[in-house]
Amino acid sequence: MMENNIILQKTIEFSTTIIKVGEQLKEKNNYILANQLIRSGTAIGAMVHEAQSAESRLDFLHKLKIADKEASETMYWVTLLERTEPKFEREIRVQLMDIRRLLGSIIMTCRKRLSENGTK
Repeated sequence: MMENNIILQKTIEFSTTIIKVGEQLKEKNNYILANQLIRSGTAIGAMVHEAQSAESRLDFLHKLKIADKEASETMYWVTLLERTEPKFEREIRVQLMDIRRLLGSIIMTCRKRLSENGTK
């Protein structure tokens, strides 16, 4: 199933990158940023994964909206990373922006289908 699911693949790749960067930050004693990046960055994929087992389309949409909120928070931490450790920022920002575009597209499509079916 995951092989055909681009958003799942991308969030797992992103989580792997975030964990590696977090570990490097911990080696530099930057625990606060490391922990926040790991927490919010991996939560994106966890919510996308959880959405795959949603009980309804509304539940699916809700979980993806939470994933998008986590992605937004992660962007904040990436911005701080950019200012403190710029060598890490570029790859993470590109991956995160790609994920946010995909999430936005999926959310819009899901909302459209729900409104077509009379569900808010």
